[in-house]
Amino acid sequence: MMARTRYFVVASLLVLSVGVGTGLVAYYVGFPAGAFSRRGGPDELELVPRDVAVLAFVNVQEVMASELRQKLHKALPFQENGQREFQDHTGINIETDVDRIVACLNPDGASGSGVGGGMVLARGRFDEVKIESLMREHGAQVEQYKGTRLVVAQAGDHPKSFAVAFVEPGLVAVGSTNIIHSALDLHHSGASPQTGAASVTGNEDLMNLVRSLDSGNAWAVGRFDLLMAHARLPQGVTNQLPPITWFAVSGHVNGGLRGTVRAETRDEESANNLRDVMRGFMALAKLQGGSRPEIQTMLQSLELGGSGKTVALSFSVPAEVFDAAAAMMPKRTPRFPAERER
Repeated sequence: MMARTRYFVVASLLVLSVGVGTGLVAYYVGFPAGAFSRRGGPDELELVPRDVAVLAFVNVQEVMASELRQKLHKALPFQENGQREFQDHTGINIETDVDRIVACLNPDGASGSGVGGGMVLARGRFDEVKIESLMREHGAQVEQYKGTRLVVAQAGDHPKSFAVAFVEPGLVAVGSTNIIHSALDLHHSGASPQTGAASVTGNEDLMNLVRSLDSGNAWAVGRFDLLMAHARLPQGVTNQLPPITWFAVSGHVNGGLRGTVRAETRDEESANNLRDVMRGFMALAKLQGGSRPEIQTMLQSLELGGSGKTVALSFSVPAEVFDAAAAMMPKRTPRFPAERER
């Protein structure tokens, strides 16, 4: 990767990591009621193209303030120099400046729309002048699109470019330039010429899943079959995977972690086969869980459900499990003076 795009790509990937990575630590969640409109989901969904393959949300402030996150932050040997470098160069403190994130992913051609790539919509407090200045220093160019300034840069030799757009005060879009263009089309007119469709709020299949995840602080939903079709996995692995079409993960992070993972299969026979496999794994896990009460509590919380083509697995991980895991980790050494003083 060329040096002039390094910080731009680091910034893009770090924001994406918060949107999806934090979501994967805490994606088993929903949202606070105040963050949603009646049609389900946060307002930022109005800027997401209709046919994305994956949609995710995380209430960053709730997750960062949770008792579980505070425990892990103190106990695990995280390397925070990347986050500190990001803050030094953009003025964005991920822990305090970002309130919530919506992320989407559409593998090239996965939806038939021809619009591939990913995007993160972050709501918070951002220094627009500092971010733009940083990216221009490393070779990014400023463009105008529908009256909005975009900071655009190439990721080395990759044919597609990344862009940052300040959609409105307190809302920044980061991701593939073509999807940023679609988001701005939706922002200005409610429809995207590139996709020929309205926002994801008009995708009833996806929104039905979103509406079912309305009681937490993060989630992820999407088309499992489209992701697998573009994953380039070995044929032997692909043949062993169950024929899952949709997936949804939701939950709640506080002192511990509880949530539900749901999958919709191609037909009822596939769902029954998947339940049989899950029952076998659950029985094996309970046999090998040992005598530690916190582990047994978690294993006993596993509950398999669903009907028809839907398979659901709910779980609850108590705080004691994370306490036990943290106790086995190497002691974390503060890397910065300010951190040592806390």
